[in-house]
Amino acid sequence: MSSLLPYFRNALQAFTSSSATFQVLRTVPLSSTFPAPKTLYVLDSSFNPPTVAHLRLATSALDSTDSQSSSKRLLLLLAIQNADKAPKPASFEHRLVMMTIFAEDLLRSLPAKSIDGGSIAVDIAVTKHPYFIDKSRAITSSGIYQPDPSKSGEVPIEQVHLVGFDTLIRLLNSKYYPPSHTLSPLQGMFEHHRLRVTYRGDDDWGGQEEQDAYLQDLKDGKREHEGGKREWADSIQMAAGKKAGERVVSSTKVREAAQGGDADSLKKLCTEGVANYVLQEKLYTDQDAA
Repeated sequence: MSSLLPYFRNALQAFTSSSATFQVLRTVPLSSTFPAPKTLYVLDSSFNPPTVAHLRLATSALDSTDSQSSSKRLLLLLAIQNADKAPKPASFEHRLVMMTIFAEDLLRSLPAKSIDGGSIAVDIAVTKHPYFIDKSRAITSSGIYQPDPSKSGEVPIEQVHLVGFDTLIRLLNSKYYPPSHTLSPLQGMFEHHRLRVTYRGDDDWGGQEEQDAYLQDLKDGKREHEGGKREWADSIQMAAGKKAGERVVSSTKVREAAQGGDADSLKKLCTEGVANYVLQEKLYTDQDAA
């Protein structure tokens, strides 16, 4: 897989020098052709590195009851703001290689009934946008999954963004939407797309009841003074997160395991292919890696 490094390095250079704000760099499986999806599942992360937490987010969505009847695709999305400055602790091209390996591991892990005869594809993509709603618009207007709806008049392909509860909190924080600092810029996204939100199990976000109450406040109209619409709650699905007894997984813990040479922990925190790549390339071994 290290042979992919020069490919992604060149692809990134071409992307950063172009006017495009979103681009798919690779699709897994590589040699197959796939129908246009009716539903696009979007997993947007720094992937530094991909972990089994990312795996749970993706597989639970792809294997969910509401995803069984439609043509679907998974998009792994990496934002590359400040791409002319060396990212730490792993370069963007290393992350893109790991995302490709992760996609292969993910497809192998899916139950046969989720794959619909092999019709699931995973796209590896990059964007220049740092903000959630701008990423969603860039995906829609790129024309990659369908002709630009703003020009064709078609209904946009539904995007289902796979996020944690902490991301929902940030998304519904009006401070991120200047100059009016209201939630009204989110109207277009909730009109056509959905969120699948995984409960957070750590103490910072409270228990499941507190997280449900946050969404209920939106549904009860308690965010209307900020521009939040009651009906948006219907486009937000809460999903189970870490099960009781499962270890807490984070990219920080992976980097700490790699820095400490703890291969056993690394292989429990990452998919097998990603763990092997981190060990092979000696990623995250510098003192500033954690």
